[in-house]
Amino acid sequence: MDGNGRWARQRGLPRIEGHRRGAMVAEDVVSWAADVGVQQISLYAFSTENWDRPHDEVSSLMNLLASMLTMQLPRMCKQGVRLRVLGEISALPSMARNAIMHAVQKTKTCTRIELILCLNYGGQQEIIAGIRRLVAAMKAGELSDEALAGLTAAQFRHFLWRDELLPVDLLIRTGGEFRISNFHLWDAAYAELYFSPTFWPDYCREDFLQALQAYAQRERRFGQTSEQLQQRGKI
Repeated sequence: MDGNGRWARQRGLPRIEGHRRGAMVAEDVVSWAADVGVQQISLYAFSTENWDRPHDEVSSLMNLLASMLTMQLPRMCKQGVRLRVLGEISALPSMARNAIMHAVQKTKTCTRIELILCLNYGGQQEIIAGIRRLVAAMKAGELSDEALAGLTAAQFRHFLWRDELLPVDLLIRTGGEFRISNFHLWDAAYAELYFSPTFWPDYCREDFLQALQAYAQRERRFGQTSEQLQQRGKI
């Protein structure tokens, strides 16, 4: 969800106003996704690198997170949105952390769509954490040398934070930048990438539907040929 700061700067507003407007758009996007049958949607809300931003901005973001979650919780429950979190949230301020865990608990029985909020998250950090879990399993005798030698990508994914989540099908980046900025690196291996020039605060339903339409027109081969896919479709 990129472009909040630039959106605010173009209008002579403080950066936090861009983030506030962006939070409202995020709420809408979850509703749009649920309307078209998306099962899970991940929002990159705060990266591990975002701690390097000015202290006032980081503090304002944490306050905004806590207030928005508290304010939107009744609507999330009503619309069937289950909140899940990826990242090391233990490092977040207590007010934000408490609001997150309260929302996670209150929405755990919701089934319409799962919203995965990525907070203090980084794709590289997720992989490192996975390696640590793997090493711990070996030390505990839960993973043998033979099992390690034959470890597959699918098996290693069980050590990652996204273990219980669906693989990423479509990764959308807004704001006109052409990079994924450490987001879901493992699952981005075969995700379809879509880059939008629109700043996140201006992102609208039409932008979202255009991304889904572009995704629907792509051929997902996963290393196979078009001919193989066509043959499988005939069986």
